[in-house]
Amino acid sequence: MITFTARLKVLAGKEAEAEAGLKAMVAAVAAEEPGALAYICHRTANAGEFLFFEVYADQAAKDAHMATPHFQKLMALMGPVLDAVYGVKIEDLDRVAGFAR
Repeated sequence: MITFTARLKVLAGKEAEAEAGLKAMVAAVAAEEPGALAYICHRTANAGEFLFFEVYADQAAKDAHMATPHFQKLMALMGPVLDAVYGVKIEDLDRVAGFAR
């Protein structure tokens, strides 16, 4: 299993557009990516910052995710809607214990 978080920052004044794009991304992953076991978008306590919690069945599922048209569409928001200087902050996670219901 592959688990990580991805943080994105929204440009000021682009919050509604960003949120719509992020929700569309989650819907596309849910509908089209059976190897994505969890894909949850959160708003953090930091203004304009969103965090994705992502779990994939394996590396192939993660690679497939990165190659989808909906992923490319989200990345196209980098610059006009999402802060390209901030970029995407990835933090790989190594599961010690836990479960999901």
